[in-house]
Amino acid sequence: MKRITCLSQVTDTDRGACAAIGNFDGVHLGHQAVLDLTRQAARAQDAPLAVLTFEPHPREVFHPDGAPFRLMNAEAKAHRLDKLGVDILFQLPFDTPLYGLSDTGFCNEIIVRGLGLGGVTVGADFRYGTGRTGDTETLRAAGHAQGFDVTIVDLVGLANGGERVSSTAIRNALRDGQPRKAKDMLGHWHRIDGPVIHGEKRGRTLGYPTANMSISGLHPPKFGVYAVLVEIVAGPKAGNYHGVASLGVRPMFGQNVPNLETFIFDFDGDLYDQHLSVGLVEYLRPEMKFDGLPALVAQMDADQTRARTLLVGLP
Repeated sequence: MKRITCLSQVTDTDRGACAAIGNFDGVHLGHQAVLDLTRQAARAQDAPLAVLTFEPHPREVFHPDGAPFRLMNAEAKAHRLDKLGVDILFQLPFDTPLYGLSDTGFCNEIIVRGLGLGGVTVGADFRYGTGRTGDTETLRAAGHAQGFDVTIVDLVGLANGGERVSSTAIRNALRDGQPRKAKDMLGHWHRIDGPVIHGEKRGRTLGYPTANMSISGLHPPKFGVYAVLVEIVAGPKAGNYHGVASLGVRPMFGQNVPNLETFIFDFDGDLYDQHLSVGLVEYLRPEMKFDGLPALVAQMDADQTRARTLLVGLP
């Protein structure tokens, strides 16, 4: 997948693409419905399949002091869209020149002149331009006037007739320790992506070496221990593994900065600075403070046994 982060990188071969537009936080089933129709349009026009999204997320710009809310960082989003077969990711900077554009200016300067899109696909609740004055009707009118196709996708609900699929509903499920409910809306396991960072290496002395990852800037799922699926994205150990992970502040050791510590089953090797993608499958228990290290290790043994059983048959 080609990744373009500013308009100056757009070449003639990129122009004419059909693009799904949106924030795509989580790349959930609603986003995938938009992407599926974009794929159909791209095939009909023999054009590249593209996604147009923005970094940082607009909410981070307009509410910089708000609590972390993102389901995915930029790298995780790109990784997921690549897996879904996207040819070009237009990941444009959401800066003053961009969010200062009117709805007409957005169509003129971004869709037509900047990217030269042949078609765009958006959800039914799409809004754009300063003050969010643009909507699906103004987008249709602009497309008709300026020669790009516009496809509108209805909002997606759960197959069982439950709540509408949304990033907010997914955040709520993760907050409540329900990763399987989140998966029903995402269409994939919720994953935390990022590089392995150096920790205190305490797990090695306990027989449980862990890969530590920051969750800074991300919406925190319920703190506790999870059965997880692990993808090592690149390198000599690249592949898919099972494991158990602790998400939180490690009360046993008086920590206060939350992170993710993953023990990968049947794995031997150094993963520092490697990129991992850790999927939360089952919430096993909350964080706990133990009377001593033997009690902690006994619980970790039990967590590992339960996680291995839960993960049987998963890729």
